[in-house]
Amino acid sequence: MNVFDIIALFIFLAGLFIFLNIYVLKLPSTIGEMILALLLSLCIITAGYLIPSLKIDAAHIEEYHYADIIYQIVLSFLLFSSALNMDFKKLAQHKTAVLILAIVGVIISTGIIGTSVYFMLGWIGIKLNFLYCLVFGALISPTDPIAVTEYLRRFKISKNVEMKIEGESLLNDGIAVVLALTLLDLAGGQADHQLGFFEVIYIFLADVGGGIFIGLLMGYLGYRLLKYIDNDEFHVEILITITIVLFGTTMADFMHVSSKQAAVIMGLVIGNEGRSTEVSGIAGDYVFKFWNLIQDSFATMLFVLIGLEMLVIPLRFDYFAAGFFAINLVLLGRWMSVFIPIKIMSIKKKFEPHTISVMSWGTLRGGIPIALSLTLPEFNGKDVIITMTYVVVVWTIIYQGLTLPVLIKSFVADTKN
Repeated sequence: MNVFDIIALFIFLAGLFIFLNIYVLKLPSTIGEMILALLLSLCIITAGYLIPSLKIDAAHIEEYHYADIIYQIVLSFLLFSSALNMDFKKLAQHKTAVLILAIVGVIISTGIIGTSVYFMLGWIGIKLNFLYCLVFGALISPTDPIAVTEYLRRFKISKNVEMKIEGESLLNDGIAVVLALTLLDLAGGQADHQLGFFEVIYIFLADVGGGIFIGLLMGYLGYRLLKYIDNDEFHVEILITITIVLFGTTMADFMHVSSKQAAVIMGLVIGNEGRSTEVSGIAGDYVFKFWNLIQDSFATMLFVLIGLEMLVIPLRFDYFAAGFFAINLVLLGRWMSVFIPIKIMSIKKKFEPHTISVMSWGTLRGGIPIALSLTLPEFNGKDVIITMTYVVVVWTIIYQGLTLPVLIKSFVADTKN
């Protein structure tokens, strides 16, 4: 089986997951696809034990270089499509709160989760560099807006809370990715020699500032090209956006700056400028619909990879124990990252009742943490980070996702009373 057969299999399974979830499980997409991914992994493992010739191990999985495909294409496309759909005009009333929750929240979450995980791992006898613990804290911080917004709209919770959750979730993806990759560079540099203050500043500015610069440059170029394309030529506009993403991220990687930050900025520029009256119309609609399709399809493929990830991670009791401890630490980090900014902003701005509870419990982890964990370079402790990420993502999507309706119903009933 060659790499094209594998890609075809992924596309088939992604389509099958979407069909089964819509017509059989009828759950929010993130939750339903996670359940199907777990069933897939159980089927593969069971088939391997029953028929040894069908057994698939980590060597077979890593042979096709999935990590490179995910890092170079899937992750960039996911970040671009998420940013493309962020309409700052709709978030105008909440932009300050959303920006603070996304930026400050990710930093707080990364610090609390990374520090607590460092001491937790030491307590159970696993050694992991503190900077790599912070990398885990950053990569597990992004939240998935898809499942929770489906619930919020179904139970007609406050529009203000819904907009804050959706806006923060869309924005914190790119911030968390950049922070994780910057920390990863710092950890790699520390392994060679002790980093000085100016070296740390240089790495941060090179990663973030360089990525922003390329994102702005390519985003503006894409906008100018879209502006001069006839609205009926929607297929040309779609090809332009694909080319801009691929060329922009390739340029960023070549210049050793953050290609993922560039993808986010390109999506923000083209998405918000593309909604202006100058380039609006049926072509613009097709561009956004195309990238929505790409986002949903790639997200589903990542859940297929979650099923295969069980074949990659080592089945060690201490690693899974660390994962279950990490669940509580991630929940603590998420709660603190929402509680602290909202309490500070509450001095001058009024927030809806139960905002902290809904934003803490209702924002689930999705494909971004999985993609980031699978694309980490080799280092001592990578396996435990992948295992913890797997356990946390599965737990938050299944348990938090299925209990979220009960939480929202109680808040809605309490508000009416």
